[in-house]
Amino acid sequence: MLRSTEAGILDARLQPRLAALQAQQRYRVRRQVEGGHGVELQVEGQRCLNFCSNDYLGLATDPRLRQAAQAALDDGCGSTASPLVCGYNRHHQALEEALAEFTGYPRVLLFTSGWAANLGVLRALLGRGDLLVADELNHASLIDGGRLSGAQYCRVPHGETAAFERALADTEIATDALRLIVTDGVFSMDGDLASLPPLARLSARHGAALLVDDAHGFGVLGTTGQGTAEHFRDTDPAGRFPQPDLYVATCGKALGSAGGFVAGSEAVIEFLIQRARSWVFSTAPPPALAAAALAALQIIRAEPERRSRLHDLIVHLRHGAAALGLPLLPSETPIQPLMIGEDGVALAVSQRLRERGYWVAAIRPPTVPEGTARLRITLTAAHTPAQVDGLLEALRQSLREVAPPLAAA
Repeated sequence: MLRSTEAGILDARLQPRLAALQAQQRYRVRRQVEGGHGVELQVEGQRCLNFCSNDYLGLATDPRLRQAAQAALDDGCGSTASPLVCGYNRHHQALEEALAEFTGYPRVLLFTSGWAANLGVLRALLGRGDLLVADELNHASLIDGGRLSGAQYCRVPHGETAAFERALADTEIATDALRLIVTDGVFSMDGDLASLPPLARLSARHGAALLVDDAHGFGVLGTTGQGTAEHFRDTDPAGRFPQPDLYVATCGKALGSAGGFVAGSEAVIEFLIQRARSWVFSTAPPPALAAAALAALQIIRAEPERRSRLHDLIVHLRHGAAALGLPLLPSETPIQPLMIGEDGVALAVSQRLRERGYWVAAIRPPTVPEGTARLRITLTAAHTPAQVDGLLEALRQSLREVAPPLAAA
């Protein structure tokens, strides 16, 4: 038990920091929801339409996922141990095999989260003397994994292929050291895509490996939903864009469940089983979540109309926003950020939207760069065009009240 004197020391240290966050409009607060995590929910007792979820295909509340999870509960609620002890359940194996077949990789390894997957793979594969070249807007899990790996860590300006090449060409490392290019497939706060074909050519030219974290592309992009790499293969008539060496994604977004996975070669997955600390020393995910994710993967394969409906909604939102003069960032994905700038203004617009029954999160530094606070609007296949129209009207009214310069129409 913590002694009172120790608690006082911590409080004295932390309270001024908390007060500073409040003064900067950067104090974060959880909102308790009821009614599942679908499009319509209760936020602290208020009915809202949800436009900040990553449930891109609307599967989180699908009854087929619930049925699969409930059936798997016959095997118990928790996995009780790490996968190498006794936590590796038949549902985990079935999901790994299905994900490998779907993504086209020889093997897949299931982690408790996408965060654990990124930390595990970077710390296992990289060490002192190796080189990591990463986009500056990569997810925090890739940033932390890179820092913890001990490798030389070069963060390059967002989306600048030439900067990746300079880092690979100019950094002196041993000839047998690993060179690894790391990028998000879809950038989670901007919604734009990494330039994967040029990065793949760079990796081949410089003897580097390429890792893509496709948490926000998996299930959403590409003809079959395989993600960002498939999206670029679809746009190349010759289909010449190769698979990344390592592919990381999550079960907690388009699959509507939880967990993360790494797809790669037989040797890569076997090495991660030996050395990925966030996998070796973590209790395996509950079997019910793996069963739900497997059910979602089957739905993704059987119902491509979900992706079509989602992309139609993206076009609908962007056309409507353009007509109102709303400054959405360029994005062809379900992530449609509305740039605000000031933290306090972003919070105020988000609050006005909630008062009108629309939940859109305000994203502030340090999640995004200074001066780029925004509303992160996300669409799902479960939304309707009428709901999108309602959001646009609520945005128009809220901006006129709080930030008239942004309400052009």
